[in-house]
Amino acid sequence: MEKTLVLLKPDAVERGLVGEIISRFEKAGLELVAAKMVTPSKDLANKHYPTDRKEWVAGMGNKSLENYHEENMDPKEHLGTDDAYEIGLQIQGWMVDFITSGPVMALVLGGDKAISRVRELAGHTVPVKADPGTIRGDYSKDSPVIANKEKRPILNLVHASGDQTEADFEINLWFTPDELNS
Repeated sequence: MEKTLVLLKPDAVERGLVGEIISRFEKAGLELVAAKMVTPSKDLANKHYPTDRKEWVAGMGNKSLENYHEENMDPKEHLGTDDAYEIGLQIQGWMVDFITSGPVMALVLGGDKAISRVRELAGHTVPVKADPGTIRGDYSKDSPVIANKEKRPILNLVHASGDQTEADFEINLWFTPDELNS
């Protein structure tokens, strides 16, 4: 059974969507392996969103630059730079601030192809690009440009591990082995 980490972020908790989102995963045949509600520390958040993964940081910056290009807007006007890595570091800081701003429901879900199935059910990480019928497509409508203007991360309700290496790392970061059920 493949396992993956899912975080229902503070916006999902605040809006009372925890039960609905978990229900969607369970109805899709995924099994709840572990669950707990926590308010993450800055230390945990910085390990989850590490600045030493330079490719990941620059990737976030490049995605933001693409969004600015699509909207025909100047990133320097809102972010003070057009350097992808510098923008990525700003976003990482906003993500840490947000994930530590309130309770998070941390889950480990398991099942056949759990990682790809969770990501499919969650929808595109940019909610305005998420298909209807996905969690983000149905419950969030935030955009990168608005988020960047407000100097915060995109409010997209859910974090889902991207691949097996990331899932293994994140599960071990958020849960102890004795918290996982078979």
